[in-house]
Amino acid sequence: MSCTRSTSRVVVVGAGMVAHRFVESLLSDGGDWAVTVIGEEEQHPYDRVGLTSYFAGASMTDLELDPEPMRDSRVRFIRGRAVRRVDRDSSQVVTADGERVGYDRLVLATGSYAARLAVEGYDHEGCFVYRTLDDVVGLEQFVQRRAAELGRPLVGAVVGGGLLGLEAAGALQGLGVAPTVVQSSDRLMSAQLDLPAGNALRRLIEARGIAVRTDTITTRIDADHCGRVRGLEFRQGEWAHADVVVFTVGVRPRDELARSAGLRVHPRGGVVIDAACATSDPRILAIGEVANYDGQCVGLVAPGYAMAEVAATRLSGGDGVFAGFDVSTKLKLSGVDVASFGDAFAQTPGALDVVYADPVAGVYKKLVLSDDAKTLLGGILVGDASAYGALRPLLGGALGGDPAAYLMPEGAAAAPTGDLPDTALLCSCNSVTAGAIRSAVHDQGCADVAGVKACTKAGAACGSCVMMIKKIVGTELAASGKTLSTALCEHFPMSRRQLFDAVRVSGLTTFSSVVDRFGSGRGCDICKPVLASILSTLTGTHVLDGENATLQDTNDHVMANLQKDGSYSVVPRIPGGEITPEGLVVIGEVARDFGLYTKITGGQRIDMFGARLEQLPDIWRRLVDAGFESGHAYGKSLRTVKSCVGSTWCRYGVQDAVGMAVRLELRYRGLRSPHKIKLGVSGCARECAEARGKDVGVIATEAGWNMYVGGNGGFTPRHAELLAEGLSDDDLLTAIDRFLMYYVFTADRLQRTAPWFADLDGGIEGLRDVIFEDSLGICGDLDAAMARHVDGYEDEWRATLDDPEKLRRFASFVNAPTTPDPGLAYTAERGQGRPATDAERADPAVFIAGTVLEVRR
Repeated sequence: MSCTRSTSRVVVVGAGMVAHRFVESLLSDGGDWAVTVIGEEEQHPYDRVGLTSYFAGASMTDLELDPEPMRDSRVRFIRGRAVRRVDRDSSQVVTADGERVGYDRLVLATGSYAARLAVEGYDHEGCFVYRTLDDVVGLEQFVQRRAAELGRPLVGAVVGGGLLGLEAAGALQGLGVAPTVVQSSDRLMSAQLDLPAGNALRRLIEARGIAVRTDTITTRIDADHCGRVRGLEFRQGEWAHADVVVFTVGVRPRDELARSAGLRVHPRGGVVIDAACATSDPRILAIGEVANYDGQCVGLVAPGYAMAEVAATRLSGGDGVFAGFDVSTKLKLSGVDVASFGDAFAQTPGALDVVYADPVAGVYKKLVLSDDAKTLLGGILVGDASAYGALRPLLGGALGGDPAAYLMPEGAAAAPTGDLPDTALLCSCNSVTAGAIRSAVHDQGCADVAGVKACTKAGAACGSCVMMIKKIVGTELAASGKTLSTALCEHFPMSRRQLFDAVRVSGLTTFSSVVDRFGSGRGCDICKPVLASILSTLTGTHVLDGENATLQDTNDHVMANLQKDGSYSVVPRIPGGEITPEGLVVIGEVARDFGLYTKITGGQRIDMFGARLEQLPDIWRRLVDAGFESGHAYGKSLRTVKSCVGSTWCRYGVQDAVGMAVRLELRYRGLRSPHKIKLGVSGCARECAEARGKDVGVIATEAGWNMYVGGNGGFTPRHAELLAEGLSDDDLLTAIDRFLMYYVFTADRLQRTAPWFADLDGGIEGLRDVIFEDSLGICGDLDAAMARHVDGYEDEWRATLDDPEKLRRFASFVNAPTTPDPGLAYTAERGQGRPATDAERADPAVFIAGTVLEVRR
């Protein structure tokens, strides 16, 4: 079914992502359309897929989709108004304020709403759904207000352990709430994962500090006498405390307009459509989550976009056909890597499973293949979804190699590297094939990922295909004798190394001046921390000084490491692991007085965990007064210099390893770099300090110090390589100075020394020439830069404690007290117990530990 160009009045009910895509596609054909878009939300169409990024600092403007389609002269955009009725007889829709808008063709893009559980107490204050921007703004405001009222972090529950539930749990955690996910089935993400994968995901989620309850059905929400949430009751008879509850138990299509208009609606909900997206009324189309095709409504953006394209093509006189639902998903919860695609449950007759599992590492991977083991039918990736971008485009086609090669850890086996066929669907969100990417490069002149994204929209939604796009663009450009852009991000058309040089030569000292001269726009979470690091290296200013304070990431912003429960860790520097008895006593007293958990780390220092934001200045004041300084555990900078006891105590030691470790740590403390840096010093060849696993490793010999470089731990461990032998103390310092500054000057964003060193021209010999032979003529610059760093070092926490303006950022809330309220009285769980004792009233840890669940005055 199609229509002619004379059909020009199009009304779109709904202004979400799918409606936006439809309007964008319809206008692109240049037709003489008169489009009216009616949305009940006040906001411009926004990225609902990226909603959780709001809690990571994304503004409403950041979430907005391209505003140009709604500004087109052919479009009338009515926002903040609902459509109440469709009058098919008069071909009009009627809005909530009585306006009638006529149509020749009507497109229903009303989406879905958050499903509600039939439980008592659903409407108590503190109950939320996680669906719209208003929902997340309201959730944030409630958490901040309620935490200020209670004077403690909140306890939260997320009812529903699917994709959205895990994102909501991560959002709560980011707000300082301790969340528990309550799932009715036997595993998380049960619609996408089998039981082993669900169990692996559970371990990862719990390791992140999010509690999980499976096989648990919520039957009631309890409230206090003011109607505010205080807990949940379960079918098993158990009860759990909660101050805030978020329901993510699925969505239901918003098909009420279709029902009242007499359109055909599926018994399970949703407006029934055919492959042309037409409803039972040929003048009305339905797209997105409200549309039921082949008995299904699917709450994913990719099929909604596909429907939008089909509907726009049909209205333009084409013959587009909806090919069915692609239910591939990738979890976007920081620190948790999960993907599911195709026939993940191996329901195809004769399907074969190839599984790799490493419970210790939290990894589970499964590929589903045809009975001849040649065709990829689906897969599940938990703990390591790095292969998703390469595997997803191969779905339904030949795998092209040993399946195990796609599943084994990096370095164990190489995955096939053959080019994807042009027909391979690279971006499922926007239905872009590998062939379309190649066409964008060769026919439209796209020379980087940003250009391809603008031309094809590939990678513009969830972003999981970006690495594959970059690989194809690079391959195609190389075939044409060109090179792939190394732009830092869309705001800076240069690499980190180029930007470093530009800032160094120009002498600019603020982000705004740098972006005005060398970039564009307002910056992003990629370029801002990079500029913060560069400016810190070149200017030596405090990380919280002036405009540059706004560039820091979460940890640098408060000079502490954010932990999974929303608290912070405090890590004083202990150079070389050497500490006095008096220093140990101070750390012990601080940990005791503030109720902190203490841990001796692998880097030979003491971490203290569980500090609240407002406690950090008081903790650090006591530590600084005792002679301690920041250990920079929060920064991309020097962490520690590990050492053995060397010749001071060990009968095998041939050099003073502790003395050298202390000297190195005090020299390079606070040195900002593209990534964290770790050093090690061993007093003999027995290597007790494990120096060859460090960015710079120093091993003592009878002839002097041997220096190793480029060692890293982590997911891809690499031993350092020998750079020089028999160095004196002073020669060793000079070599390390130059190595570290050369790395700081030239490495890419977030590049450890191991991959940076691997990419250097000439390898280890080329590096020796730079450092010892001055082959590039830059040793003087490197020496001077390190001298400026050493001479200009200032402890960040000491400087912060002396600056009232900097201290203002360490208040959790404007009206939050800094000491326990003596007027608070505590009762036992659910208000049935005794009043609190004087000791309990005086001890804030009693409250924080959650042993007392209700507070009364």
